Amino acid sequence: MRDERTETLRGEVVAAVSELTPVDDVERGDVQRFIAEVSRLADPFDRHADPVHVTGSGFVVGDRGIVLLRHLVVGTWLQPGGHLDPGETPWEAARREVIEETGMDVDFLDGTPELVHVSVHDVPNGHTHLDLRYLFDGGTMDPAPPAGESQDVHWFSWPEAMETAEPSLTSILDRLRQRFAA
Repeated sequence: MRDERTETLRGEVVAAVSELTPVDDVERGDVQRFIAEVSRLADPFDRHADPVHVTGSGFVVGDRGIVLLRHLVVGTWLQPGGHLDPGETPWEAARREVIEETGMDVDFLDGTPELVHVSVHDVPNGHTHLDLRYLFDGGTMDPAPPAGESQDVHWFSWPEAMETAEPSLTSILDRLRQRFAA
């Protein structure tokens, strides 16, 4: 049985994803798949309920460019993010994960969660992440990742980020670069 909180959150998330303007054909397909998967899952926000589940991540931007980290498992440069804890929304999880993984006490750019990208992708443990990616203000903070998290967390200029990041991020990084580069 579906509970009221899950249904309310499902509606909010599907509405936000539906309103997003995809950066390319890959994201356009991911948006369609995201909506289909979230609609079919009993609880898309519980990572233990199904191998397919919603995750949250964040692009931390500022005058210095964008923050990326070298993922401990896959070894590529990505934005910070991860699974939702029980009772969390995807944007709350994204903020918590950014703080935990970078050591930066960030908040949403302009104070409100802004969904800027959707990615549906398989991960090494046999799961599929329905990743919602939000925008955060990094200000002038320096990353200070705690022990146990990747220590490779850095500010990158936009050109450096485009060269360094996981290739699947190229289109969204280019859109963000156009929006935030001086």
